[in-house]
Amino acid sequence: MLGRWAPTSVALPYHRLHHRATDAASQAATMAASLRHLSTSAAAPHHRRPNSFHRLALAAPPPLRSRLTRVYALSSNDIRAGSNVEVDGAPWKVLEFLHVKPGKGAAFVRTKMRNYITGNTVDKTFRAGSTIPEASISKETKQFTYKDGSQFVFMDLTSFEETRLNESDVGDRQKWLKEGMDCNLLYWNGRIIDFDLPITVRLTVTDTDPGQGDSAQGGTKPATVETGAVVTVPSFVNVGDDILIDSRTGQYMNRA
Repeated sequence: MLGRWAPTSVALPYHRLHHRATDAASQAATMAASLRHLSTSAAAPHHRRPNSFHRLALAAPPPLRSRLTRVYALSSNDIRAGSNVEVDGAPWKVLEFLHVKPGKGAAFVRTKMRNYITGNTVDKTFRAGSTIPEASISKETKQFTYKDGSQFVFMDLTSFEETRLNESDVGDRQKWLKEGMDCNLLYWNGRIIDFDLPITVRLTVTDTDPGQGDSAQGGTKPATVETGAVVTVPSFVNVGDDILIDSRTGQYMNRA
């Protein structure tokens, strides 16, 4: 009985076996050709035709930085108060300017400039339309934190790096310099050449004569502020009042 259910092999016709073998050989040959193509493309990518992504990358414009060119010169006709120029290898700040067009002769620009390095102020004349190198000066905002002996210490609130300026560098501006005040330090060729105070500073009156009523018509008087500077204020200002001062002129503006 068991012999009746034993499995039997089925013989396939010869031509079907031949076709199967041929198909297998054809697939193997196709795969080998594909592998050879891939290896050849990897070994010599310059023979490969770029696809759409490569064509887009090749056609992309250059980075913005390489396409922008900073202008390092300006015309004397464009000089204004506050312009930074480079003369004789040193940075200068234009304090005053005047365009002059005489009846005879060529027009010119008369300026008063301050040397950032030496602090000297000179009068200089430029021919109208002449080209003047612009001083590449950058600014960084730092906070005045404290005074250490004869040095003023400023801190970068991002990196907490300290920068020190001597009393000679700060000069008379220390009269308005208060701890916690944000200032702009100016750099030229990697070195600090100057610093800017806020135009309006707020200081507390520490000593003055008693006020004479809250009226702007009552005259003026001297008052000492927390930094030790003496300011002329209206007579109604009292000790403890906060006042606003123009740091450029040292003049009282109003009560805060």
